[in-house]
Order: sequence, then C-alpha cells, then structure tokens
Amino acid sequence: MPTQKLTEKSIRAMPAPDPSGDQVLYWDDDLKGFGVLCSGCTNAKTYVVQRGLGNGRRRRITIGACNVLTLAVARGKAEQVLSEFYAGRDPKAGRKEKITLHEALEDYLAANKKLSAASRKNYRLYVEKHLTTWRDVPLKMITPEMVEARHRKIQKEVADEHKNGHATANQAMITLRILYNSAATATPLPPNPVGRLKRQWYAVPRRTTLVKADELPQFYKAVTELRNTAHRDFLLLVLFTGMRKEEAASLQWDDIDFAAKVIRVPATRTKTGTKLDLPMSDFVHALLVARRATGREKYIFSADSKTGHLMEPRQSLDSIFKATGIEVTTHDLRRTFLTVAESCDISPLALKALVNHSIGGGVTEGYIGMTTERLRAPAQRVADRLQELCGITAVADEKVKKLHVGGLRP
Repeated sequence: MPTQKLTEKSIRAMPAPDPSGDQVLYWDDDLKGFGVLCSGCTNAKTYVVQRGLGNGRRRRITIGACNVLTLAVARGKAEQVLSEFYAGRDPKAGRKEKITLHEALEDYLAANKKLSAASRKNYRLYVEKHLTTWRDVPLKMITPEMVEARHRKIQKEVADEHKNGHATANQAMITLRILYNSAATATPLPPNPVGRLKRQWYAVPRRTTLVKADELPQFYKAVTELRNTAHRDFLLLVLFTGMRKEEAASLQWDDIDFAAKVIRVPATRTKTGTKLDLPMSDFVHALLVARRATGREKYIFSADSKTGHLMEPRQSLDSIFKATGIEVTTHDLRRTFLTVAESCDISPLALKALVNHSIGGGVTEGYIGMTTERLRAPAQRVADRLQELCGITAVADEKVKKLHVGGLRP
C-alpha cells in the first residue's frame, strides 16, 4: 500500500473509485497506522487506523468519512485509538455493541478468507453503493421499518429500461442479513431486521434466456461481423466454453497453456474459489491462436477500463439484437453452452466440471477425480455440436481452418 504525507489536497486527489477496481489504502507517513481507504467501486474515502493485536491478527478501526471529518479531527481521533493499541487494548473490544455496518463488513471479509475476489467486490458494492447511508450506523439502530423502506427505495433507484431493480434490491438486503447474522455471533443484537421482508421480497424468476438452436446460425454470423474484434472473440469464447463472464473477461495470456491446450484460471479469479483447468477444443484453440497474433498485452481482452480488461460488451450485444432480433446477455451464452452440452449426452459430473460447478459433496462424488484429460473429449464434442448448429463449414486443411475458423484472421 502507498505511503505519503496526508493533506486535505492529497486526499482530494486520491482516485475513488480506484481504477484497479479494488480498495486502496494510503498510509500517512507522519502517523504510523493512520490512513485513508479509497473504495474500488464508489467515491467513498474513509479515515482508518490499523494495527497488530500482538497475536498475529490485525485490527482495522473506521474513524469516519473523509467528506464528513476534517483531516485534523480525524488525526486527533486516530491518535486516541492508537493510544489504546499502544496500551495493549483492543479498541474494538469495548465497542462491540456499537458495531457499524461497515465494521461488520470488514470483520466478515477478514473472517472469510476463502471468499473469491468477485464475491468480496459484490459485498463491498452492496454496502458502499446501495446501503451507503447506513455505512456508519450501528447495526442495532437499523430497524425493520428502515429495512422495508430502503428495500423499496433501492428498487426504484435501480429500475430503468433494462431491469426492474428487483434482484438488486433483494441482494442488497440479503447482504445485510448475512453481515448482521455474522456480527450477531459475537455481539448482542436485536433480531435481524431483514426478517421484516418475509412477504415483501420481490419475485425474481430464474432467467431461461438462451440462443435457440434454430437461431444459432444467424447469431453466429452477426457475432463474426462485429467491428469490435475483442467483443467478437470474447462472445465466441463464452459461447464455445460456457465460461462465466468475469472469468472469461479477465483472462490473461499467462493463463493460456498453448502446448497443453488448456485454459488455467487460478482459484483467486473464479466464482467458486476453485481453480479451473479447461481443455481447449479445436475451435477455442484456433480462436486464441488467431487472437494472440493481433498483439499480446496482459489481458486477452484488453480494454480502456478501470480493470484494464473488457467488462461488458453491451454495445455489441445491442448491435446483434438490432441485426437479428435475438436479445441475450453474456450469461445467456453460458446457458446456451450448457443446453447444447446436455444434448450431447455428457455425464452430469463432466458437465458440471466443464463449467466449474461444484460436483457435490456426496460419498461417490468424493471418490471421482475429474482430470483435464477426462474433460477433453466432452469439451470437443460440445464444440463440434455447436459448430454444426452454427452452420460453420468444415475445412479439410487443418492449418487453414485454424487461421480462418469463424472468419477470424491473425
């Protein structure tokens, strides 16, 4: 984490949300342990104090929001907190009954180290964006009436022509419920106020949208005609692998083992927190070879975004809709892959492994070792069936096929 002299001017200059998409702590070079925490998803900047407890654990204390406290006031409060640390006391131990939503979030994330980066980002997003007015409010002060009103308000704030806000409002309150229950294991708290929503939850039907078999030739043609080649290749990769959007978008060239024909996504970048070693079909291998010839930056799908990689090819999906009338999301392509894969009579365990779903915790499943080579034939079978459904003409010369598959050229 960077260290610098904290001034009102330097704090204003700190980017928030940080371009990395992650939280960044700027430590004060005058008062050790005092710093400013910049959010990775909102414009929130917070004064914090962090010190070791002497038992291998570290404690972070929130002093207050930078747009509420002056630097001088925050520094004075920080010195008081640090004095407790220096005296061998845990400043948070005496404040348990006043634990705030933000503190509950930090405690939860610290205690659940196996949470994926995507899950951590989502927890912060819901607290810092949709529950930001409660960020520094003690949990015991959040009432059922407040929860019910905020639930409705989030839905109205999010609703637009693309979505009704129901899922976001529900998820924000599910996040609050999880953090509240976690805090309640160590802190005496009233009953969880989210229980008020027993009959107020919005109905969010499970999405079933996908590209139907008879639509695939038209859809595939529209994708290959996209001007944005990064969007084109990204959509084809998801369609032919079933990868999750974030996992595919954040792929790095270091993740690609061309010699073994395997895509290797580390556990830190998967939703499930388990690594994904995905064998490449001939189609996917050819696509990545062609893409590599266009340049080799860190990310396969580099973009001018805060993460450095493609986030959402919304414009291209809109263009495809205008050209074909087929309206889908990136996740719908994952659903399309799964639907086609199931029709290929692949074993349920192999199908789950291909898309990095848990294969279950049963006794039988525990004995099965689903290796990359075991998945190679099923992956190729699905890709062959997808090419057939898309109307991709087979090319006899394998070398030519690799250079021109799907209209792709290096």
